[in-house]
Amino acid sequence: MSAHRIWAPAPAASWEDAFLSGNGEYGIMVCGDPHAERIIVNHHRFVLPNGTHDVRPPELADRMPHIRELVLAGRGAEAAQLLTGGRELEWTQSFHPGFALTIDATRPGPVGDYRRSTEFDTGQVAVEWTGGRRRSFVSRADALVVTALDMGACTVGATGDLPGRPDDVRYECVAYRRGDLVFLRVRGHYPQVGGAYGFEGVTLLRGDVEVAGDRVVVRGPALLTTALDRVDSPRWRTGELEERLAAADTDYDRLLARHLPLHAVPYRRVSLDLGVPAADRELPVGELLARQLADPGVAQPALLERLFHAGRYLLFSSSGVLPPRLTGLWLGSWDAAWAGDFTTDANLNLQLAGANIAALPEVTAAHARLVAGQVDDWRRNAQAIYGARGLLAPARTDGEHGHLFHVHPQWPFAAWLAGADWLLYPLYEHHMVTGEPLGEVTGWLAEVADFFTDVVSEVDGAVALVPSYSVETGPPDADGQPVPVTVNATMDVAAARHALRVAAEVTGSDRWDGLRGRLPTYRVDERGALAEWAWPGYRPDDDHRHVSHLYPVWPLGEINPDDTPELAAAAHRALTLRGDENLSAHGSLHRALVAARLHDGNLVGVNLCKILGADMFFRSLMSSHNPGLAIYNADAAHALPAVLVEALAQAIRPGVVRLLPALPPDLPRGTLRGVRLPGRISVQELAWAPGLVRVRLVSAVPQTVEVRTPHGTATATLVADVPVELTLGSGS
Repeated sequence: MSAHRIWAPAPAASWEDAFLSGNGEYGIMVCGDPHAERIIVNHHRFVLPNGTHDVRPPELADRMPHIRELVLAGRGAEAAQLLTGGRELEWTQSFHPGFALTIDATRPGPVGDYRRSTEFDTGQVAVEWTGGRRRSFVSRADALVVTALDMGACTVGATGDLPGRPDDVRYECVAYRRGDLVFLRVRGHYPQVGGAYGFEGVTLLRGDVEVAGDRVVVRGPALLTTALDRVDSPRWRTGELEERLAAADTDYDRLLARHLPLHAVPYRRVSLDLGVPAADRELPVGELLARQLADPGVAQPALLERLFHAGRYLLFSSSGVLPPRLTGLWLGSWDAAWAGDFTTDANLNLQLAGANIAALPEVTAAHARLVAGQVDDWRRNAQAIYGARGLLAPARTDGEHGHLFHVHPQWPFAAWLAGADWLLYPLYEHHMVTGEPLGEVTGWLAEVADFFTDVVSEVDGAVALVPSYSVETGPPDADGQPVPVTVNATMDVAAARHALRVAAEVTGSDRWDGLRGRLPTYRVDERGALAEWAWPGYRPDDDHRHVSHLYPVWPLGEINPDDTPELAAAAHRALTLRGDENLSAHGSLHRALVAARLHDGNLVGVNLCKILGADMFFRSLMSSHNPGLAIYNADAAHALPAVLVEALAQAIRPGVVRLLPALPPDLPRGTLRGVRLPGRISVQELAWAPGLVRVRLVSAVPQTVEVRTPHGTATATLVADVPVELTLGSGS
């Protein structure tokens, strides 16, 4: 199982290189110093109040006719100002670390045979050396951080002094005895500007332990269990945490055994074997990364295989009460870029791209929890801004509410109409992959269609979407400055077309039929490229990280090489013309996902190497937002497995399965197991080598599918739950 772990021969040099574990609510970062350990503790709902907890969307409905007139008159910059409602830019509440548990050896000795490791299939992080060992995991079964110490005498404490802590966040750390039990408690007090009151962590220490001031002296082996809480008023729930800790099992291995069915089973559903030599699988993670940087233009299978498994591990570990944030579930300082929130105009969906197809429905369920908790706010957004029925989603949220208040003339998200369709797509895809009923999602999809019905405009006898916004960009004006508020941004057009079609499909209603046939069509510009705005007169902004106009390619599949070859060619042209701007991780992997849908394996490989060869992975295999390990960010780590699955297996059209549709050139052979495709088809095993493809498919329902590969096509008649094996090609 060496492909399912990482190890390093030295402690983390900074918190970014700490090894990670999480249960979808709590996360830990284990730095690994043998004699001076720091375990940074995180919670998905630890966000710093900043006064925006109760901010509501701007009331713009009465101004919308005038805003539309300005846009149609070519005065988009003025329209962008009005779309702010006169507000200054406000940010979501920033995600932040909780505290660090400190474990300091009483008599530090020499360290030999040091090794720290993460086991993906158990979630354990271990630190081992001659004469000492620590093991930690975050339990899904018991909602606890669990740490076993076996390192001789040491002192355990806690600290809130993490980098960037604001002066108005006050900590108190105490150690105390309650009967026969010894506890360590940390409380953080927030500034009182609306939002939460504070947060708390309580650790129970079992073993030969003794209170010593605000810390605990440990002599010999010990078990530490930690429970976390956030409170919205001064009524702390310390007693409840203490009772939960006292009731938990007292044995590390038994606690781990309770956790494993909830962690190992989902993790082990999918695996990737790229034929990596056994010796390479045993290399420390730093060596894997160094080999890739030494040859940046060629994807190294040993690293790519490990990143696939690490990506699924980190995605699953950061998903539970909420889906992953920009940093997953982990952070070691208080200066999170973009508030460490859920950036929904691109990043969140890219991180979720592998949830359904890489067999992690638990991740999709976490996303459903986020949406369900905010859908009422989306309704208020639609009413306040457009006077419309239905759902209008914000471009970012801290997880506390879904009101659209982050507005600025350069980022007029009130004009981003596609948000709800985009954010509901993973939930609809889950239905397509599993066949499970949509439930309340059916009503939400219908509300998105109703929203578009209410916001479309008549322009010279044609239906148009105005105002409209292609996220974070706009057609340049005469001075080269983007003017973001436009007519018919292609992403908005695609969302409207998808929303009306799917709403009719899932409800059986024909009430949207009249509008469906009148929606704008896509536009191909004079270069033969799919235009970012389906409206004449707009120039492209080609050097930009986002590729939102390719939404009809990925994930929607409305534009694809089989059904719409001309538009697919135009989309490919648009993709190749697009520059990279700052080589952001989400931009490169978004391009790779689109390239896979357009069956261009070479372009998939090029975009993978923009990440692999640009020093964008920390020792934990968490990723950075920009090259050179700039900005701790989960986009690449979480999205990369989806890119590989899309490159290896697709089922975009009913009755058609494509194998190796976009195989990157650096992956000549391998085996993929356990992925799931729309149409309720599972790929139990897909093996490939030069000139040869072998696959074992199983369907949850009877169906006949055409299996297309680079080495031939075959028809498979699938009986429910009965595997069918096919071999195509004659290579070896």
